[in-house]
Amino acid sequence: MIGAILGDMIGAPYEFDRGNKTKEFPLFVDESRFTDDSVMTIAVAEALMDTIGKTDKEIRNALVVSMQKWGHIYPYAGYGVRFSVWLKMEDPHPYRSFGNGSAMRVSPAGWLYDTLEETRHIARLTAEVTHNHPEGIKGAEATASAIFLARTGKSKEEIRDYIVSEFGYDLSRTCDEIRPGYRHVESCQETVPEAITAFLEGTDFEDVIRTAVSLGGDCDTLTCIAGGMAEAFYGVPADIAEEGRNRLPANMLAVIGRFGGLRKERTK
Repeated sequence: MIGAILGDMIGAPYEFDRGNKTKEFPLFVDESRFTDDSVMTIAVAEALMDTIGKTDKEIRNALVVSMQKWGHIYPYAGYGVRFSVWLKMEDPHPYRSFGNGSAMRVSPAGWLYDTLEETRHIARLTAEVTHNHPEGIKGAEATASAIFLARTGKSKEEIRDYIVSEFGYDLSRTCDEIRPGYRHVESCQETVPEAITAFLEGTDFEDVIRTAVSLGGDCDTLTCIAGGMAEAFYGVPADIAEEGRNRLPANMLAVIGRFGGLRKERTK
C-alpha cells in the first residue's frame, strides 16, 4: 500500500502535464504531498481490515462510511466534482463512473486475500460503491489482480498475459510510444493500461515510479496505480519509504502500520 501512496506523492507535482515528460527529476520536492489518491487508499484499507470475513453488504457499507469519514477529515485533497458530492451525501449511491478513482484506491485489496478470485471480488466491491460502470470495475479488478500476481511471485510476462486475456487491455505499446501523445485524462481505460505498462517496463521500484511520471497526464493517479504494482513486485527501498512516511500525518501512518501488521498475521 505504501507504494501506491508514494506514487501519488511523487507524481502530484507533475499532474496536469506540469512535467517535461522525462525520467530525470527530483524524486521528492516541497510539493510532493499526498492527494485524494492516498486519502482514499487509506480509507479503503481501513474498511477492508474492519470487514475481513464479513458479507458483501457489510463490506460495502464499511467502504462508504470509511471513505466519507476520511473525505471529511481531508476535504481539500483534490477530489473530482462528482465524488466530492458523493462524499457529502447522507444516502450515497454509485453514479456509473468509469473514472480512474476506482483503480487509484484499490491497492489494499491486492494484499489482504488468499486467492485471486477473492481479490477480484473485493476489488469489485471497492469500485461499485461509486464507480459501478463496467470500465470502472474493470480498472479496479485489473489493478488489484496485478498486485496479487506480483506479490505471489508471478513473472511480468505472466502478469501481462493475465491482464490482457482477462481484461482486454492493450499492453502492446511501449512507454516511448505512449509518451508523446499522452494527455491528462481521468478514465480507467486511458490510465490503467498506461500504468501497467510503466510497471512492466520499469527495472526496479524507483524506475517504475520515474517511468510512470514521465508519461505525463494524470500522473499522480497513474503513478499511484503503478507504484502499488511496483511495491508488490520489487518491494520499496527503505530510504524512499522513510521519506514518504515523513510526509504523512499520524492518522494515516497508524492505518499503514495496522495494515502491515495484519498482512504479516495473515501470511504466517
